[in-house]
Amino acid sequence: MSGGIGPTYGDISLPKEEEKQEHLTSLPKNQSTNTRRGFLNLTNLNCLAIIIVLSASGMVSIEDFGFVLFSLLYIFIISKVAFPPLGPSMEPPIFGKNNKLLGIYVSIGGLIGLFLPIGYILQGIFEGDKEGIKAAAPHLFLLCSQVFMEGLTFSNQFSVPIRVFVPVFYNSRRIFTIVEWLRSEIGKEFGGSTSTRRLYFGRGLAIANMMFWCFNLFGFLLPVYLPRAFKRYYGHKLFCWGFEEISDDEGSEEEEDTRMTETDLENITS
Repeated sequence: MSGGIGPTYGDISLPKEEEKQEHLTSLPKNQSTNTRRGFLNLTNLNCLAIIIVLSASGMVSIEDFGFVLFSLLYIFIISKVAFPPLGPSMEPPIFGKNNKLLGIYVSIGGLIGLFLPIGYILQGIFEGDKEGIKAAAPHLFLLCSQVFMEGLTFSNQFSVPIRVFVPVFYNSRRIFTIVEWLRSEIGKEFGGSTSTRRLYFGRGLAIANMMFWCFNLFGFLLPVYLPRAFKRYYGHKLFCWGFEEISDDEGSEEEEDTRMTETDLENITS
């Protein structure tokens, strides 16, 4: 009855066909079935402000700025060609909203990758550490761009694979900027214009970002998040195809019954 896919497909919970029909017919016409968050929240807007400030200050290279523009264009293209959305009510979130472990993991990433580098750059402005600011700015710019793009893709116009593409794409690029940041911090010498405390803090922060984001890419996004996202997307896509085939089969059976009834009626009258 469902094109080879039962009520559950791996870790995907799918409603029964009758329950789905009753649910769709019971919803008011002006009520949306989408339960996702809004287009942009305060965090996304703050990241957009940081992007504008870093771009205006001249600390962002043309390559990084072009990378963001290319990713924006590429996302819109593949969302139309390769991974179109299946509908507002067809793609539930991959991880539950009450996942405390995932919440802690995201908070650690925000602290290491976003808040501490912001403080490091602000302190460098007061101490005149132009080299440290220039080395840390590309990572911060790309991470803020990633957060902004993630807020952009969490809407009805983009499917689950598109939302996975954003962190994978940006995380891969940011690793190269973190490598350059780490080289710059290691290349600094003691006794210069930079204080010893700031020197150790900068090196530790660069190493922490390298370790965390390498694990995030190779230990979480690629082996865990990406397979679940594609499984969820194609599982629902196959379910939709099976549901359409069922509707077509039921319609053809009703037509055959109608034809048989008309034939029997003609035989009786003759």
